[in-house]
Amino acid sequence: MSAAGKVGMFRVLCLFSVLHAAQLLDSGMLFPRESASRELKELNGLWAFRADKSPNRNRGFEEAWYKQRLAETGPVIDMPVPASFNDVTQDATLRDFTGWVWYDREVHLPPRWITDEGTRLVLRVGSAHYYSVVWVNGEKVVEHNGGHLPFEAEIGSLFRKDPTNPCRITVAVNNTLTLETLPPGTIHYIRDRSRYPDGFFVQGTSFDFFNYAGIHRSVLLYTTPRAYVDDVTVVTDFVDNTGFVKYSVSVRGTTSATLKVTLMDKDGHCVASSNGSSGVLKVPDVKLWWPYLMHENPAYLYSMEVRCTDSSDGGDVYTLPVGIRTVHVTTTQFLINNKPFYFHGVNKHEDSDIRGKGFDWPLIVKDFNLMKWMGANSFRTSHYPYAEEILQMCDRHGIVVIDECPGVGIKDIQSFGNASLSHHLEVMEELVRRDKNHPSVVMWSVANEPAAEMPPAEFYFQTLIKHTKELDPTRPVTYVTASNFARDKGAPFVDVLCVNSYFSWYHDPGHLEVIQLQLNTQFEDWHEKYQKPIIQSEYGADTVPGFHSDPPVMFSEEYQSEVLRNYHSVFDQKRNKYVIGELIWNFADFMTAQGVTRVVGNKKGVFTRQRQPKASAFILKERYWRLANETGTLPPWAKYPCAL
Repeated sequence: MSAAGKVGMFRVLCLFSVLHAAQLLDSGMLFPRESASRELKELNGLWAFRADKSPNRNRGFEEAWYKQRLAETGPVIDMPVPASFNDVTQDATLRDFTGWVWYDREVHLPPRWITDEGTRLVLRVGSAHYYSVVWVNGEKVVEHNGGHLPFEAEIGSLFRKDPTNPCRITVAVNNTLTLETLPPGTIHYIRDRSRYPDGFFVQGTSFDFFNYAGIHRSVLLYTTPRAYVDDVTVVTDFVDNTGFVKYSVSVRGTTSATLKVTLMDKDGHCVASSNGSSGVLKVPDVKLWWPYLMHENPAYLYSMEVRCTDSSDGGDVYTLPVGIRTVHVTTTQFLINNKPFYFHGVNKHEDSDIRGKGFDWPLIVKDFNLMKWMGANSFRTSHYPYAEEILQMCDRHGIVVIDECPGVGIKDIQSFGNASLSHHLEVMEELVRRDKNHPSVVMWSVANEPAAEMPPAEFYFQTLIKHTKELDPTRPVTYVTASNFARDKGAPFVDVLCVNSYFSWYHDPGHLEVIQLQLNTQFEDWHEKYQKPIIQSEYGADTVPGFHSDPPVMFSEEYQSEVLRNYHSVFDQKRNKYVIGELIWNFADFMTAQGVTRVVGNKKGVFTRQRQPKASAFILKERYWRLANETGTLPPWAKYPCAL
């Protein structure tokens, strides 16, 4: 065997071992897709809604609101799904409401879904913030602890109990945050009756975005055959011009199914196929998945069709988009497909007027157009998992993602306890299970700005990061820190250092002259101690759009622009050494809790909340396109961004 052949065989064997290590979860969470064997019914639209404003917020359970139509329990209002409930009405008490809110809706199903008892019927909620309980016709079918991630339940038997009547779905959602939730929070009861009314309490948090709540993503019903594809895991590699797709398929509902796995190119031509629940697909003349602006043919996706055939029914078909690419980290570089990749991108929020964190296709498409316009090649899902549809857009457009869990605001020592750690581990399992097959996801982030100098942080993050690497050995793991470099307990365990700093803003406000010196010292200190690549994961300044001042003063567009220019000067000195990326805070202005330091939200966006550019957006556009022309292989149209 030639040397190249030996290397290729070794890489394939490594794929087997990596995939085996990743099989730690006992069920799948595949994104629902229609096929010859699967159907979907979206339940988006108007639902009946009622907030439980009783003093203990528990009347809905005490009176069993789920046992009847919500309208029969008391006054209800229309509430759009998906959407946060906070900004939809004129009710100030609902905007800042903490506690249980209730939704319900009646559903009529196609007769064939009911009459065919070989059809599985699954109810899926894309996400609801924070704790959710779901009933079907008064019977509890699922509970879920945590926002931002999907949950589902098989409900066919409940629908078939009384097929002549519509089926009622009831969802109760509680947005209360405690020291053991992710993100954490505290409830402060104030009992001074000379100053506060009876029952007065405040939900406290240690994060800087509004605690929007409700059913934030789509609710849908989908069907599968009784024998169905439950989960698919792919791990990819390549040697020279040959790609390798190691796959593992989990089937449920049968012990005698036969499987056919076919990989097709964009034109629908079969490029590789295999039988069995696991194997390696060998792809000749492979077209790799490349990031936007890094290659003349970015974001190439194959389609992997998994066909499950069982003698008891017609079988199941599920198709998964597959991007073939590799990710590696050295002490100074981040490599995608063995080529150095430099993150020039943004941090974002799922946030917009009226909808709050509700899923909204026009907003998502607009944001992708703006990111591509400015030459951004990446973003971090600050500070929670984003909708699956957003990651699918990233796969299709070549936008690289640092996928972050909701571990933001971990400041209290009680949030490092066993209960918090156990929940954090479960959240990472759910996140990896959902997002493991996205080629755009190149790194996991387990937290943002935790109190990493506290003594319990060392065991907490060592355990958390180790577990995440066991779940997915193919991707690096980080967390985002703002701690002192010498006392950060979790930094030794991450693969990439992600550091937030706001020189001349939160530190030495108004003193632009200190930025370059302090930033240079920050980089030198972190790299000398840990010998790992560094991403400047946040930097920026609040800016009131249209406020101008020369000389620059804080909150003016000129001040934000000067902050960026000073940071960029140091980035240029370090990016050929060990700095591997820069992510501006933030892509767009976003809502926060009310307070004397925030005037209608955080204004650090380079775009307004309505997606209009500030002066800084043009500075980033010029810089990002220059970086792309220096580091990428661009198609002719991309070399002249002004033509876009």
